[in-house]
Amino acid sequence: MTILSDHILKQVDKPARYIGGEINAYNKELSQIDIRFAFAFPDVYEVGMSHLGMQILYHFLNRREDTFCERVFSPWVDMEKIMREKQMPLFSLETHSPIKDFDFVGFTLQYEMSYTNILNMLDLAGIPLLSKDRKEDDPIIVAGGPCAYNPEPLAPFIDFFYIGEGELAYDEILDLYKAYKQEGRTRTEFLEALLEIEGMYVPCFYEEVYKEDGTILEKKPLHPKAKTKIRKLIMPDMDDVYYPTTQVIPWIQAVHDRVTLEMFRGCLRGCRFCQAGMIYRPVREKSKDVLLGYAEKLLASTGYEEISLASLSTSDYKDLEPFANELVELCEKECVNISLPSLRIDAFSVDLMQKVQEVRKSSLTFAPEAGTQRMRDVINKNITEEEILRGCDLAFNGGWNRVKLYFMLGLPGETPEDVVGIANLAESIVNTYYNIDKSKRQGALQLVVSTSCFVPKAFTPFQWEPQDTCESFIEKHVMLKRAISSKQIKYNHHDAKTSVLEAVIARGDRRVAGLIYEAFKLGCTFDSWSEHFDGEKWNEAARLSNVDFAFYANRRREYDEVFPWDHIDIGVTKNFLIRESKKAHEAVTTPQCREKCSGCGASKFNKGVCYEN
Repeated sequence: MTILSDHILKQVDKPARYIGGEINAYNKELSQIDIRFAFAFPDVYEVGMSHLGMQILYHFLNRREDTFCERVFSPWVDMEKIMREKQMPLFSLETHSPIKDFDFVGFTLQYEMSYTNILNMLDLAGIPLLSKDRKEDDPIIVAGGPCAYNPEPLAPFIDFFYIGEGELAYDEILDLYKAYKQEGRTRTEFLEALLEIEGMYVPCFYEEVYKEDGTILEKKPLHPKAKTKIRKLIMPDMDDVYYPTTQVIPWIQAVHDRVTLEMFRGCLRGCRFCQAGMIYRPVREKSKDVLLGYAEKLLASTGYEEISLASLSTSDYKDLEPFANELVELCEKECVNISLPSLRIDAFSVDLMQKVQEVRKSSLTFAPEAGTQRMRDVINKNITEEEILRGCDLAFNGGWNRVKLYFMLGLPGETPEDVVGIANLAESIVNTYYNIDKSKRQGALQLVVSTSCFVPKAFTPFQWEPQDTCESFIEKHVMLKRAISSKQIKYNHHDAKTSVLEAVIARGDRRVAGLIYEAFKLGCTFDSWSEHFDGEKWNEAARLSNVDFAFYANRRREYDEVFPWDHIDIGVTKNFLIRESKKAHEAVTTPQCREKCSGCGASKFNKGVCYEN
């Protein structure tokens, strides 16, 4: 056990990140435990504690009497410095045990720019970075989450990837491991056995073969049981899926410090840039009464004063109106605020807004994504400027005066007119506010326009598209800033350099693992934090690993190119994505799933929205 003295804790910022023992955290007798599982989030405590998937799997695994799931986060730089000086190994929150002593270390992959933190955590734990170097007494390293759908950039470091939703197969995996452990079987035998479990990808049993031009020739299985296609796992019935009735309450304020209610998985909309909208298909909803039951239990067990509705497109929930009415009634009784996520303006209910604001006002968040109708058609946003302005008018008349708008720069086919279109749309929204009756205005309008840089992702219709260069993004930031004239509009933009690197890793093959490894050796960690990101070190890592950023980020792919992720089967077919890609080039839209089935392939799971009618 690692002894965390007061002397150490007094030297670091936010010492509560490291002490554990929070309300609703688990504490188990280690002598009664067969399997120790470290749930590892490759970022700081307050970021990881906001993550719903961690809360679900933490409680899911701990419901087993033979398993103790403990949490571990990336120590901040001040704590890491002390740990390295004092040779303190990376430890768990619950028991302060060295992570190296666990059976499994499970990383959730939420963002490509956290990958150097994964290597740093393994290094701090004293676990060999490369899967091939691990011995029998080292933990099995598993990774899952949305970024696991292109596993190759981390393939040399991870023992196996879990592709899909964690509640489905972890019991089977842990039962298998327990039996193998009791029989004294080797880690290689266990990894071989995983090849027979749906959704498991064990990279050491595959290799990538490349053509002379650097593209992939084939993914070659090296074991007779290694499948050529790894099919993702999805929960068939969302009402029966495990969901915790409590959450661990962090000692310090988390990024999202509230009860989170997951309403459904998947998305009907089919935005062409959105990876989550493709990999989580088909849409599967939880019923209204099940959701209200969870809301009541979670509020009672946590004491939070805010509840957040979490789904990719919350306003598409089938029973939104009756559910919202009953939730508002419950929250009013408990004096709890409801936090609405980014909503589609066309589906916005002024009635719901009015009811939510009765408890407490917060800012409204909309994501038009593009400033002109042509670009919204290219990305399949299926919303008009008239609908956006009408939605804003409803919101302003409902008493709102703080609005956040999210857009993307660098979308495929974007022109200077499309960039300026973002400013024009924002100005139109300002005019809409000042055109309403003065008695209904709540002071001056506060409008925040935020732009992120488009990153082409695996399993989207834009996976073949080139990304803008860093220089092009910076030019567009300047162009947009100049085009915004109203003082009511504040403009924020995402860093272009990290977005280019994100694209390199998001569409990377196994050779990109060398880039991540070299960047880690040069001291790159917390790359998603602007104050820690060091572009020069990444450029040096690219030189050392012989990875050309332009090859991965800025190159248009042909439709017949073999992708690093082609062995992963998400249900949605490549033919559908090609059809959508071609429609994007013609600025032709596709209706959402409930209006008309577009034959994406997700119906093969025999569940959800595909079978509603």
